[in-house]
Amino acid sequence: MYDVTGVRFKKAGKIYYFDPGELPIQKDDYVIVETVRGVEYGKVVIAPKKVDEHDVVLPLKKVLRIADQKDQMIVEENKQAAAEAYEVCCEKVSTHQLDMKLVDVEYTFDRNKVIFYFTADGRVDFRELVKDLAAIFRTRIELRQIGVRDEAKMLGGIGPCGRMLCCSTFLGDFDPVSIKMAKDQNLSLNPTKISGLCGRLMCCLKYENDEYEAAKEQLPDIGEWIETPEGHGKVVGLNILERILQVDVKEQERVLEFTLEEITKQQGAVSAQSTD
Repeated sequence: MYDVTGVRFKKAGKIYYFDPGELPIQKDDYVIVETVRGVEYGKVVIAPKKVDEHDVVLPLKKVLRIADQKDQMIVEENKQAAAEAYEVCCEKVSTHQLDMKLVDVEYTFDRNKVIFYFTADGRVDFRELVKDLAAIFRTRIELRQIGVRDEAKMLGGIGPCGRMLCCSTFLGDFDPVSIKMAKDQNLSLNPTKISGLCGRLMCCLKYENDEYEAAKEQLPDIGEWIETPEGHGKVVGLNILERILQVDVKEQERVLEFTLEEITKQQGAVSAQSTD
């Protein structure tokens, strides 16, 4: 078992584990840690706890110290410098006539590196751009191409539901989302109805997917013939969440609704009669 504390560097960013050592760290504290990018400032979102060896990536880096007011001032200065770097980079992108869109700029806490996030339809030759930026900022330059989902996460916005985007408020990682999930939930397959601001399938299609998959395992398929309390019939519709079946009953010559419990009892009774 290892002592760890979970640290997040962005509001809805991924959580990374660090060794808290002997520091009196509590949840919601701000700490200074060493990462592969250099020294960084982050927020403790998981209080120190013990986890199994298989749940961490070894070796664990230690928390350097609990952040103070001076560190907070450095963070604010870095944000201001990043905003200025954004304007400079936009001008240089225009000068070099590069087919790319600058999304965000970020300084590491120790000013050891400045990272420029951008989107583009294909590969971009930005070697001359990097030379110009390095001459201006006198530090390590990294240009990182991101996808449209990452762009939406960084910029934020309001989704079709009227709430702030899930990815920019609480989702740490993007889960795979497929068109099959929309089909299973009987949603309109119109791309404008099931796509988010990023143009990709909405992340929230994943939220109820497990419930729909579990329900579909219990329910018969549309078109299947089953026994009902009113006779033999064909399933013509399903209310998956409420476990209700719409059945075209042959004997009644009309469509009736039955709960899954009613169908299960009827099938059990038919099986018992067959055994007798």
